[in-house]
Amino acid sequence: MQALYNLLAEKFRLTFDDTELLETAFTHTSYANEHRLLKISHNERLEFLGDAVLQLVISEYLFALYPSKPEGDLSKMRSMIVREESLAGFSRDCGFDQFIKLGKGEEKSGGRNRDTILGDLFEAFLGALLLDKGVETVRNFIQQVMIPKVEAGQFEQVIDYKTRLQEILQIHGDVQITYEVTSESGPAHAKEFEVQVSVNGKLIGQGRGRSKKAAEQEAAKKAVENKVDPSCI
Repeated sequence: MQALYNLLAEKFRLTFDDTELLETAFTHTSYANEHRLLKISHNERLEFLGDAVLQLVISEYLFALYPSKPEGDLSKMRSMIVREESLAGFSRDCGFDQFIKLGKGEEKSGGRNRDTILGDLFEAFLGALLLDKGVETVRNFIQQVMIPKVEAGQFEQVIDYKTRLQEILQIHGDVQITYEVTSESGPAHAKEFEVQVSVNGKLIGQGRGRSKKAAEQEAAKKAVENKVDPSCI
């Protein structure tokens, strides 16, 4: 973990008084489960706390930045900023993906690159930072890491992949598009859903997300990116 401490100090000028908090933030449930005899804590509780402070800080920021925008527009912008894919991107930007502790199975299956895991990691880090340094330090970190991309307009355009997929598939007429939840896992406060999308009974995409809607969007996105051919449906 020394490399992580050095990264935080050099890149963000952050030091933790309680280093166990930081280690917990970077410990995935799969790692803790593989080392049960050591009674290692994992990051799900910190993720819960980090999600709350992130929502607060981003809401405050958007409220002040856009005094004339209605609540609906602000909610859409906030959801884009704090969605799983965005938070995973911030984790990668910070270099956090290098340091998360994963179980062997999760590591082999590509967990280190999975948006769900990296998004949760970012929230867990914010939760640990809140407990160790307080809300102002969290706010300053978010200002440094997240806000420049917000100000660059990165989250202003919302792509509705379900609508886009429907437009592509229905170019030759009506088709039956079906989204089905194939599995769900995780604790109540951090559920993960897997969804598959089919057209006329043919599977064309799969996705994961922390809500059914997010998983459906991810499945539709995968189908669009795979350039599904409507003439073959």
